[in-house]
Amino acid sequence: MMSCVIWLSALTTEKSESEIMNKAILMGRLTRDPEMRTTANQVPLASFTLAIDRRFKNASGERQADFIPIVAWRQQAEFASRFLHKGSRVAVVGSIQVRNWEDADGNRRITTEVVADELHFADSKPSGGYDEGPSGQDNQNNTLKKNNDDGFFPGPDDDTALPFDL
Repeated sequence: MMSCVIWLSALTTEKSESEIMNKAILMGRLTRDPEMRTTANQVPLASFTLAIDRRFKNASGERQADFIPIVAWRQQAEFASRFLHKGSRVAVVGSIQVRNWEDADGNRRITTEVVADELHFADSKPSGGYDEGPSGQDNQNNTLKKNNDDGFFPGPDDDTALPFDL
């Protein structure tokens, strides 16, 4: 079971408005490969959708999923496009953002998305080492294939296992 935790908290004090907190922590699987683009100012931008199973089953006994749009900028975008693929399990830490725009027909559109501040692998280490993916880019992480200190937690790859003991 993948989980979704969204923590929004308003912590305003008399001191300043800058103490408002907007933080989302999500874990799920990518529904497709990240879409990489660059802005007019050459800033990398990657977008993808995270499928997150709900913690409960519906009346017919089936689990439903939420599909959360994620946007990553700069180094996080490059990381996502290089190492994440459809089906990858990933943990995302970021903030919730609402955008408004007008489409080509003049209709007002609104979207809510999570802007990723941090992306973390949540899958077990792949057998045979770490794969750069289909991009064919040079392998800067070749040393990850050769040692065990690669940041992955050992353990089963089922959705109920925790990477730590309680």
